[in-house]
Amino acid sequence: MRAPLLLLTCACATSAPVGGRLALSEGYLPFTRPAAPASIPPASDGTSGPLVVPPGARASALDAARNLVGKRQIAVGARRFGDDCTGLVRAVYSQAGVDLMADGAGGDNGVTAIWRFASRHGRIFEVGRPLPGDLVFFRDTYDLNRDGRTNDGLTHVGVVDDVEADGTVVVIHRVASGVVRYRMNLEHRDQPTDHDGHRWNDWLRAEQAGARPRLTGQLFAGYATLLPVESRFARR
Repeated sequence: MRAPLLLLTCACATSAPVGGRLALSEGYLPFTRPAAPASIPPASDGTSGPLVVPPGARASALDAARNLVGKRQIAVGARRFGDDCTGLVRAVYSQAGVDLMADGAGGDNGVTAIWRFASRHGRIFEVGRPLPGDLVFFRDTYDLNRDGRTNDGLTHVGVVDDVEADGTVVVIHRVASGVVRYRMNLEHRDQPTDHDGHRWNDWLRAEQAGARPRLTGQLFAGYATLLPVESRFARR
């Protein structure tokens, strides 16, 4: 059953990357607040068939994401979205006429609802190089159910901006300070930088009582591709 539209309110936020351990601040209003540990729904790639979107949809979505970098409020055209991670990806994909919340289920938070949509209308994957405009999901970025454990399922989402020559993925997402770029390298997921100081992974979860700070690569949950591949984004 799809969640009523009036319940599709959610928020997530982290602070801007500064290369050290951060004091992060996050909040979230799910469809219904979970009282128990959350799990990541299994992927069922493309069960509803591919999306029908206008030509240039991927380019339009990516341009919208890049134009929002540095801003605190999420607005595309005359439409305002929630100032959180889900608001950002909803705004970006609205440029293609896609409602990422359409397949949310009762008990889902916003990120999980988007995961379900991507699973049914696209492809979820963990291995391989994503394309600019793909979604990237993270788990356990904060203690959603407030039980002091890392058992909160999907809690954060962003948009792939680029993939650097060494495989580092640049992600655009909404954090406490606004829309920023973070980096993530799954080949070196436990290391923030290389020997020369080039950033591989930004800090995504703060150090808390009983929990270590965690990097983007350590909290990666999966990529999702929903929009057709256009020539400018074709893998070389």
